[in-house]
Amino acid sequence: MELADVATKLMGPDAPIEFAGYDGSRAGSADSPVRLEFKSPLALSYMASAPGELGLARAYVAGALDVVGDMYTLLANLRPVSLSNVPSDERASLLLRLVGARLWWPVGPPEQERRSQRGLHRLTLGRRHSKERDSKAISHHYDVSNTFYEWVLGPSMAYTCAVYPTDDATLEQAQMHKHDLVARKIALRPGMRLLDVGCGWGGMVMHAAKHYGVKALGVTLSKNQAEWAQQAIADRGLSDLAEVRHMDYRDVTETDFDAISSIGLTEHIGQANIGAYFRFLYEKLRPGGRLLNHCITRPDGRQKAKTGAFTDRYVFPDGELESPGELVSVMHDTGFEVRHEENLREHYATTLAAWCANLDNHWDEAVKEVGNGIARVWRLYMAASRLGFHRNFLQLHQILGVRDDGSRSGMPLRPDWEPPNTF
Repeated sequence: MELADVATKLMGPDAPIEFAGYDGSRAGSADSPVRLEFKSPLALSYMASAPGELGLARAYVAGALDVVGDMYTLLANLRPVSLSNVPSDERASLLLRLVGARLWWPVGPPEQERRSQRGLHRLTLGRRHSKERDSKAISHHYDVSNTFYEWVLGPSMAYTCAVYPTDDATLEQAQMHKHDLVARKIALRPGMRLLDVGCGWGGMVMHAAKHYGVKALGVTLSKNQAEWAQQAIADRGLSDLAEVRHMDYRDVTETDFDAISSIGLTEHIGQANIGAYFRFLYEKLRPGGRLLNHCITRPDGRQKAKTGAFTDRYVFPDGELESPGELVSVMHDTGFEVRHEENLREHYATTLAAWCANLDNHWDEAVKEVGNGIARVWRLYMAASRLGFHRNFLQLHQILGVRDDGSRSGMPLRPDWEPPNTF
């Protein structure tokens, strides 16, 4: 049995994928839109030693497995690696073939994962979601290379779900629309004070200052993000209104903000800390102030909050995703009056498609900038995330709450944040 035939047996014969083995064997249709290439014996070793997403990821990140064609197309058509895909009468001979080729023997993680785990080793010494541990986790994810992120995210430098006003809107237009939608939902007006927690590269802060005349403060645990944002604020002449600090949101001392935006931070908070998170934000708002919480969620509360093995080891250490129902309930129990909620999961699938295309278009530069291993991690991670949103394994919810004054919410009788402004 040739190597490509082994792959076909393990992954299923009906996948519209061509398989190519390092032994020169091929299986599947040559007309398939994507080809999975086994570059060395380690490919099946990784996949057999850690069945499921982690084994496949290890093989790809290590370079033992390669993908020719669109990564999303591969993942959308690939069946999980499993012996259950092999007919029972052929299973014994396949196992003998694998053992004979030493392809079923346990193999350790690739160097990229070992480096990642060494760098994060001290995380395990601290309490989960403590300030020190969160700082290291955020730095691991975001302090990669601002240049790399510029290629992937585009001019907006917004690493959160965009909101597409039309099917033909560009990524940049959709990110502008997202920031403005948030601004209108929290009713920004000139002279107001905005706190943006987990502000990233400062997109929301600069948008609020430039287009609404708001005094905006953003905070991030990423040193690279804060430095980039402060330079961008200065370059755009917004220093009198906008500021980004390298600090934990829990260390913000100012109070009585008119509005708070949290765009993509809740995923890093941890399920056990959601109550404390919303209580902190509640206390930072003046009566009548609004909070817009924008984050990735699980589709329901029956799933565990912790992310999968690949995401936790390679991408988002300590990431946790709650259900929208849990977030709404905790906000209510904290004292917020929740006034509006919407699911934007299709928008995130489209956003990720644009980021994947950007990475592919800058692939050679990205590999030179951050290395082949990190570039492969991001290519795989973003394509898998896009599939997750497309298939409703993941969702993106915006939840709008108000700290009312005991009787008045200050909200309009009907939502007044459409149509969007034109820039």
